[in-house]
Amino acid sequence: MDDIVWKPTDEYIEKANITRFMKKHDIKDYDELIKKSTDDIGWFWDAVIKDLDIEWYKPYEKVYDDSKGIQWTKWFVNGKINIVHNCIDKHIKSNKKHNIAITWENEKGDVRKLTYGELNREVSKFANALKELGIEKGDRVGIYMPMVPEIVIGFLASIKIGAISIPIFSGFGGHALASRLEIAGAKILLTADGSVRRGKTVEIKKEVDKTIDTVSTIEHVIVFKRLGIDVSWKNDRDIWWNEIISNQSEECETMHMDSEDYAMILFSSGTTGKPKGTVHTHGGALAQISKELGYYFDVKEDDVFFWLTDIGWMMGPWMIIGVQNFCGNIVIFEGAPNFPEPDRLWELVEKHKIKTFGISPTAIRLLMRYGDEWVKKHDLSSLRLLGSTGEPWDPDSWNWFFEKIGGKKIPIINISGGTEIVGCFLSPLPITSLKPCTLRGPGLGMDIDVFDENGKPIRGKMGHLVAKKPAPSMTRGFWNEPDRYIDTYWSKWPNIWYHGDWALIDENGFWFLHGRSDDTIKIAGRRTGPAEIEAALIEHSAVSEAATIGVPDEIKGEDIVCFVVLQANYKPDETLKEELKGQVIKIMGKTLKPRDIKFVKDLPKTRSAKIVRRAIRAKYLGKEVGDLSSIENPESLEKISDAI
Repeated sequence: MDDIVWKPTDEYIEKANITRFMKKHDIKDYDELIKKSTDDIGWFWDAVIKDLDIEWYKPYEKVYDDSKGIQWTKWFVNGKINIVHNCIDKHIKSNKKHNIAITWENEKGDVRKLTYGELNREVSKFANALKELGIEKGDRVGIYMPMVPEIVIGFLASIKIGAISIPIFSGFGGHALASRLEIAGAKILLTADGSVRRGKTVEIKKEVDKTIDTVSTIEHVIVFKRLGIDVSWKNDRDIWWNEIISNQSEECETMHMDSEDYAMILFSSGTTGKPKGTVHTHGGALAQISKELGYYFDVKEDDVFFWLTDIGWMMGPWMIIGVQNFCGNIVIFEGAPNFPEPDRLWELVEKHKIKTFGISPTAIRLLMRYGDEWVKKHDLSSLRLLGSTGEPWDPDSWNWFFEKIGGKKIPIINISGGTEIVGCFLSPLPITSLKPCTLRGPGLGMDIDVFDENGKPIRGKMGHLVAKKPAPSMTRGFWNEPDRYIDTYWSKWPNIWYHGDWALIDENGFWFLHGRSDDTIKIAGRRTGPAEIEAALIEHSAVSEAATIGVPDEIKGEDIVCFVVLQANYKPDETLKEELKGQVIKIMGKTLKPRDIKFVKDLPKTRSAKIVRRAIRAKYLGKEVGDLSSIENPESLEKISDAI
């Protein structure tokens, strides 16, 4: 296996949480660990709960019950628990109230820190305020806020009293916000007067006011005074955050919840149709997320953990719950990754001595454009693990992240799953060797496979990622749409979860992803994912970023059009265009030669840095583009039609 670029040192292996687990259960190596965790999921999840010290008010009677079908499996049956007890209460009880829970920084470099004791007081006060407004178990609380500590406080306070938190991406427009609140039937919305991004004021409350009156269930809007700017006001609806907590008690009992009670509704846009409200439980979400942060990211008490995310992306709740279960310190950043200078994130790592740094491949491709000198300015020696998710890697970008940020000494824990499981189907461990771009193998306890079109396991070729057994964090349907849930994940093959990703297992058992199957391009009967073609283009020294779409072709069914962002020292011309076509042919073969290469200055992306190929294709073909609320830079989409 000449292509292995990282092997775990003795120190990584000896200190890893997963090594402790393996020794406890006499598991000798990685392959045995994967097999044992997936062969007997009942044993595995029970062992995880005990090993990670997840605390229950009342122990569960049975690990899982699939008597109503795999699609409706219940977990930790009749157990009583609360996510917030494990994220805060147990640390206060064990005298860890002085540990840092949250470190916040904005673009200007202003910093706030909250200890677990301070977080406990603020969460309790806000929970009491919600109760004063009539919020009860099962009520839904929307959260549409910038990345400030209060977003964590509001999120946990809702869950603490048995309400259901609905984190919503703070970059959405008013209509996208209102549609999600209406679907969920939210009674309360938590927001802020505004925020600052790229040095400019973002008027969040103004966006709320555009459409909030269309949400029939909203009773109150609680506004955090982030900037102190003037906002419009409805006295019978709007309440200032600071005023409603001013006289609240600093103590509030955490409600004892059934393991299957809902804690969160996380919305997934998908590529078509209205947003899907995935629902996640106290027991299931906590077990899955704690397993991943505990074993994949090896989080320990006082670890400093950062992921470039918004709370409206599942990585936000995932980070909060997972890191705080272990009494770690989450770093939340309110700002853009390359403002005011391209080294903003490397400065953050150095300043706060971040140990785990997570980011999307597209964000790395953005930062690569500025060159290595911005990285060299900073001491990144505190880093112990790198993380990534969101989309497939290309080798050049993965290697840059591995070499320039990790110094070839730190593993990239490249994970993939989704909002609908608030976790991962695939992930390396800090004790596993790595090849560039790999996800190494199945997540622990995740019985997954790669199927061909006939539903048979396939190796060495691209196929469909599927799950053959349930997992605790799988969504319990979609909010008020059980049939849509079944149709989306369980209708392709009987009792098999169809995830919609292309995956490949190589000859050494290393797993790789090749993009969403709904992005699939089919040329003369051959299927390919856009990520493969984009990776081929990015290997060329001229290319900074690339997006590939399939367009109709009378003879081949579909053909390929690529949109390319060039490095600063290259200019678009016909010679370069032909050179890039040749680059794809060299790596992918003549069949996949692009019909055209289009040069653009930017590609449309979400704030979590995913390229929105669906919108590019619709714009290029002159079709209805649909909901653009998740796109951070919509102006780039307008220029797709003018690409040269």
